[in-house]
Amino acid sequence: MPEAAAQVPALARLHLPLHPGAGFMVAEVSQYNGSQKEEINTREDTEKEESNNLGILWSERGEIETAQAYLESSEALYKQYMKEIGSPPLDPSEHFLPEEEKLTEQERSKRFEKVYTHNLYYLAQVYQHMEMFEKAAHYCHSTLKRQLEHNAYHPIEWAINAATLSQFYINKLCFMEARHCLSAANVIFGQTGKIPVTEDTPEAEGSVPELYHQRKGEIARCWIKYCLTLMQNAQLSMQDNIGELDLDKQSELRALRKKELDEEESIRKKAVQFGTGELCDAISAVEEKVSYLRPLDFGEARELFLLGQHYVFEAKEFFQIDGYVTDHTEVVQDHSALFKVLAFFETDMERRCKMHKRRIAMLEPLIVDLNPQYYLLVNRQIQFEIAHAYYDMMDLKVAIADKLRDPDVHIIKKINNLNKSALKYYQLFLDSLRDPNKVFPEHIGEDVLRPAMLAKFRVARLYGKVITADPKKELENLATSLEHYKFIVDYCEKHPEAAQEIEVELELSKEMVSLLPTKMERFRTKMALS
Repeated sequence: MPEAAAQVPALARLHLPLHPGAGFMVAEVSQYNGSQKEEINTREDTEKEESNNLGILWSERGEIETAQAYLESSEALYKQYMKEIGSPPLDPSEHFLPEEEKLTEQERSKRFEKVYTHNLYYLAQVYQHMEMFEKAAHYCHSTLKRQLEHNAYHPIEWAINAATLSQFYINKLCFMEARHCLSAANVIFGQTGKIPVTEDTPEAEGSVPELYHQRKGEIARCWIKYCLTLMQNAQLSMQDNIGELDLDKQSELRALRKKELDEEESIRKKAVQFGTGELCDAISAVEEKVSYLRPLDFGEARELFLLGQHYVFEAKEFFQIDGYVTDHTEVVQDHSALFKVLAFFETDMERRCKMHKRRIAMLEPLIVDLNPQYYLLVNRQIQFEIAHAYYDMMDLKVAIADKLRDPDVHIIKKINNLNKSALKYYQLFLDSLRDPNKVFPEHIGEDVLRPAMLAKFRVARLYGKVITADPKKELENLATSLEHYKFIVDYCEKHPEAAQEIEVELELSKEMVSLLPTKMERFRTKMALS
């Protein structure tokens, strides 16, 4: 199945419209400041012009450190010039114009500030290449902010760049800043078609319908990541050592909520404001509908879930499996993850089961659609995820059965069926690691080491959870369970680095390797006597 390339732009890959003379930071010999004429040294002006031009040139040629030196010099010269002079210099084109045709102060300032914006844009690129991500994000933010201030932007490009910047803030767990970027992206994207096309309009915007729907889908995906990461961060903050809700941690976070509101609202909001006046109000109106605080209960988590699900449907309108296989699959996986983390906040075990069932219903069709020869890694991810969903459902059904005095045949059958389905998908995942001769690798690659060990551990546990009245069958299940526990222990002895990946599971496996033989011997004795 063919796949079109549709990737969310990388951090700091801004698309600013170039214009004639964009490389000239300052190119004027004299400048009026009020009624007083300020004389500027010709050599100093030449340095300003040259540094920005050379910085851009070296950046385009991939000489990043050289570009950095010139661009930082140009930025410093701009700041020094504005501090000492304060008003814009003549535009280079004005040298050849009669006095009456020279630019107005307003137009001159507009061109001068636009050049400085390009300076910040290239600095963002440079810092990105140098993996100075904090600085890259700062200059991205400054560039976007200046574009709005000087009304020098194209809605689709500005919106996708703001949404992309939000992903940096999400990774840093700065959710207020991320929310602001995404809200601004929504508002500016809504201006598409309302701003007149100019000679600076990128050619790509010529086919607006196609580009519009693609960018809309990409912004939606950024919103999905926002909702999902915020919910997952809350889960990590409140779960105990077995992944369940810790009520004490939940209470502690509730006590910190007011402090978070007081501190973050006053400190962060000043630093991330986009736009002024009506534009600022429009962005704030979008922000107010979305929380930036970690959800503390099911109600708050559900609000984020519904927002994320809304954007899932929006993203899938463009990223359909017929043409965008990888993108569509990732959106579906994020949808599944939203259900998974929402289930963490749900206290009703039957409803939690239904959420995992929804996950399975959306993931299983992907296995049919994806060719394992071309999408091996994605197939593995989905197989593991489906297996884990069945595994969680089985655990929940066992917990429900434990509360009953006498579980009926239907519940037992349901538990065994879930167990069987989980085993099926874990085994599919493990079989995908085998070589062409169907031999399991002696050394498992780092990229799949932890999931492979987890799969082995859960398979061992699943065989031990099968409910059967046949002692012989139960003994066989225990033997298979022991075999998988021993694999984990033996592998970690041969490859000590693996032990760091599964410390908890390894300790439990060692315990089971010592306990199961005794249990199996008791079964054999009991069977012999009967």
